[in-house]
Amino acid sequence: MSLAGKVAVVTGASSGIGQAIALAFAQAGADLVVSYRHNRAGIDETVRRVTEAGRVGVPVQVDVSRAEDIERLAEAVQERFGRADVWTNNAGADILTGRGATLSPAEKLELLLTVDVRGTVLASWTAVRLMRAGSGGVILNMSWDHVVQGMRGENPILYSVAKGAIASFSRSLAREVAPAIRVNILAPGFIETAFGEEADSTWRDEVVARTPLARWGVPEDVAHAAVFLASEAAGFLTGQTLTVNGGVVM
Repeated sequence: MSLAGKVAVVTGASSGIGQAIALAFAQAGADLVVSYRHNRAGIDETVRRVTEAGRVGVPVQVDVSRAEDIERLAEAVQERFGRADVWTNNAGADILTGRGATLSPAEKLELLLTVDVRGTVLASWTAVRLMRAGSGGVILNMSWDHVVQGMRGENPILYSVAKGAIASFSRSLAREVAPAIRVNILAPGFIETAFGEEADSTWRDEVVARTPLARWGVPEDVAHAAVFLASEAAGFLTGQTLTVNGGVVM
């Protein structure tokens, strides 16, 4: 699947799934504008590897919860490339590791609503504006596989609020902006990001036992799905959710 000649935006591209998506897009032939919030070393590594793939990588520091930052990201896209063909809203709040894990439930909820939900909505609107000024495009938003069946626990309940809202919003947006713009949803399951790497070994084994494909996913699994949805191979798909989870949720 090719993205040759495309311009792609990936938010939260300094590590994990976002970095993997940016690199997969570059390997498929796209030039990139990639955003980060704090991890400058990580985004520099992303840009270095995009460049090694023979593509252009432009880093922009962005807090996606701030409308003015998203507008600055759009300005960077227009200034460097004049258009955006693919826009992936990957940036999200971390309530599982580091300082985020120490927050109260109410504080975690506020963070998720501000960063994940508000950020995705604002950035999607911005992407629509850019794409309508051009020849259309593809928006990919990040949900979570368990929003369709639920999961017990404080953090899963909070994620259900945010990621469920993103999925619902994305389906309505897909109807609003068709046919020139396609909007689809990526819903990863248990993926080897910082949270998975730090998880208790017993619980990690339990996840493998619950997974029909008998392993944790890796960021590249999600990235391959993103390339498919961004490509013409998915040209008749919009408003759809692609779960990348080894079969845990079907």
